[in-house]
Amino acid sequence: MNEAPVLAGSEFASGLTEEEALRRLANEGRNALEDEKPASGRRLLEKFWAPVPWMLEAAVVLQIALGEAGQAALILLLLVLNAALSFFQEGRAQATLDALKRRLALVAVVRRDGAWKSLPSADLVRGDIVKLSLGGVVGADVRILQGDVLLDQSTLTGESLPVEAGPGAETYAGALVRRGEAVAVVVATGERTRFGRTAELVRTAHVKSAQQKAVLLVVRNLAIFNGCVVLFQTGYAILHHLPVREIVPLTLTAILAAIPVALPASFTLATALAARTLARKDVLLTRLSAVDEAASMDVLCADKTGTLTRNELAVTAVESVEGHDRAEVLALAALASAEAGQDPVDAAIRQAAREAGAATGYARRAFTPFDPASKMSRAEAVAPDGAPVSVIKGAFVEVSRQAPADAGMAEKLDALQSQGFRVLAVAVGAPGEMKILGLVALSDPPRADSAGLVAALRDMGVRTLMLTGDAPATARVVAHSVGIDGPVAPAGRLSEGAAPPDFGVYAGVFPEDKFAIVKGLQRAGHTVGMCGDGANDAPALRQAQIGIAVSTATDVAKSAAGIVLTQPGLGGVVDAVTEGRATYQRILTYALRSITRKIDQLLFLTFGLILTGHAILTPMLMVILMSVGDVLAMASSTDNVRPSETPNAWRIDALTKAASVLALCDLVFCSIVIVYGKFRLGLALEPLRTLAAVTMVACGQAVLLVVRERRALWSSWPSGVFLLASVADLALIALLATQGLLMSPLPLSVVAGVFAAAVLFALILDRVKLATFRWFGVS
Repeated sequence: MNEAPVLAGSEFASGLTEEEALRRLANEGRNALEDEKPASGRRLLEKFWAPVPWMLEAAVVLQIALGEAGQAALILLLLVLNAALSFFQEGRAQATLDALKRRLALVAVVRRDGAWKSLPSADLVRGDIVKLSLGGVVGADVRILQGDVLLDQSTLTGESLPVEAGPGAETYAGALVRRGEAVAVVVATGERTRFGRTAELVRTAHVKSAQQKAVLLVVRNLAIFNGCVVLFQTGYAILHHLPVREIVPLTLTAILAAIPVALPASFTLATALAARTLARKDVLLTRLSAVDEAASMDVLCADKTGTLTRNELAVTAVESVEGHDRAEVLALAALASAEAGQDPVDAAIRQAAREAGAATGYARRAFTPFDPASKMSRAEAVAPDGAPVSVIKGAFVEVSRQAPADAGMAEKLDALQSQGFRVLAVAVGAPGEMKILGLVALSDPPRADSAGLVAALRDMGVRTLMLTGDAPATARVVAHSVGIDGPVAPAGRLSEGAAPPDFGVYAGVFPEDKFAIVKGLQRAGHTVGMCGDGANDAPALRQAQIGIAVSTATDVAKSAAGIVLTQPGLGGVVDAVTEGRATYQRILTYALRSITRKIDQLLFLTFGLILTGHAILTPMLMVILMSVGDVLAMASSTDNVRPSETPNAWRIDALTKAASVLALCDLVFCSIVIVYGKFRLGLALEPLRTLAAVTMVACGQAVLLVVRERRALWSSWPSGVFLLASVADLALIALLATQGLLMSPLPLSVVAGVFAAAVLFALILDRVKLATFRWFGVS
């Protein structure tokens, strides 16, 4: 809040003059969030200027240079598709800001020049006198001058219970007036409000997805290795005086072999299929990368109110004096409650009384609503015997001044309050003869499935932390009831030496605190999920690698999240983690296959150059290998897999080392076949090139069948689409080779022999894979 003076003495009565208001509006700006939408054209162009698009663009240029317009068009289509997906997903941040703006009141009742008038809330300035009325939304940060109101600030502060606010109290833009009326002075507007600071956090929140990092690391490793090999090949060709007409195709072939053209498309396809599967389970993805982040998540930060709890008051416990029961206490409490209106306390008591079938025979004759000054509500009634009595409900301290309580009632009060409950006393009797009959405890109860969610995630290696604006006592009780372990963080800012994982519960936190906790966890190396429902959760939802909004979430939270649960309950969180880990396994298969094959292909091209003195594969043959190989590899996006048992992490260096071992085995197999073809079969250069192409396809099949399973290759059966693509791949290369289409012909017996040798090679490679995966920790 801005503590500087906002009004001169006379302005409390008449409000600001229009002239002064216009001056302040010009100096301080409108009471609105700045709209800084970047130019769409520039954002779209940026999607074509990054390492992965560069790969695709280079492939398009090479294909055109080789006269392969059809292949160039296909790769260009993949490039445009990836750019479009990224472009539209980037609009989420702006959607979040737009949602935050819609939370502000559209109209405010303000006093100007001594008269009350209605103005757009965007025209409010610091120092304006405004009226807060039942059902209205507070349009700016204000300090109450007179009157009393009940404020629902849960969407901003996370407090599950509405708060009473009287003269001197401060409240924030976006709060809902649940009861009463008050006059207040505006102390902050626009971006200077707490709501505005929340919007700024959303605007600046950003974290690069693990999948993006994985793609860039794969590209980096391949680029370093492949660049060295291509330079060696070119230098070797020049030193051995190969003509330029052979050096150029050799270099183009090597570059084509080095580019993982289908890498981004395969990642996108795998995650898109996962998104479709999750949608059938009522889990909606707002960005595809959320699938991969769900697989890597090892910490889930969960808001309490509306996420782990139902965000609605309910009667949790009732204590009564001897001779009276729960139903009677509830019936009397309902008698002293408003029959209509927006007071959540009265609504919860009436609901509990109906469910208990409570009836007392008392007839209410008059009712006085809750008075913030006395902290009580009162009903005048007629008892069953016809005697006039009063029934009061309110704070124990205030009620006990008019009605004595049993000796043990104070102990019961302390026990209930220690659990974080809001406790009301209920008394009845004639004036001067009233007696407290019982206590009614209210709380925001946990969702029925919250404990199951926390337990299921714990079994999957994901720790759940609670972040809430509620008091520590309330947070501790709810955390215990849903199975969240760990101490409650101390009040105030965390010290520099206290790592966020040291605690299990963070109470009394504001949006910027949740944002800071998420960033602290990320700095500590965790992949963080954030589950919430309110505007107060939006910055943390946006900053977390995976933001999850529950079905009852505000529009702000939903637009900030990466995943939105469209049905009540939290089971979708477990579904997202499970499907994410299955998708990770499919993408891991493609990454292993891609790295292995790219290393193998370039080494094999080098071996072939040294063996024959010429390029062992032509650009045309390489285009064929890329086309059939990538179709098969992308089919692995539909493969049958087992989800990982623990959170995944992209360890690209370990992955590259494991793939390099497999690539060396591939090189040995391919080299043996090509040496056999040259010296035993006596094949000339062109048939030898065909043999090299057939061998590369068969070897690629063997590699993919081996790396698709982390255990022995026969441990699971491939999907139907995978098998169909595999058969089509082998059939196509066999047809081209035996019929001499686009290559020199080979006898069917030679092609069949290569296929048979590849089967034996797959069995041997599988044993090497098991040892390699164990050594480098690939799982």
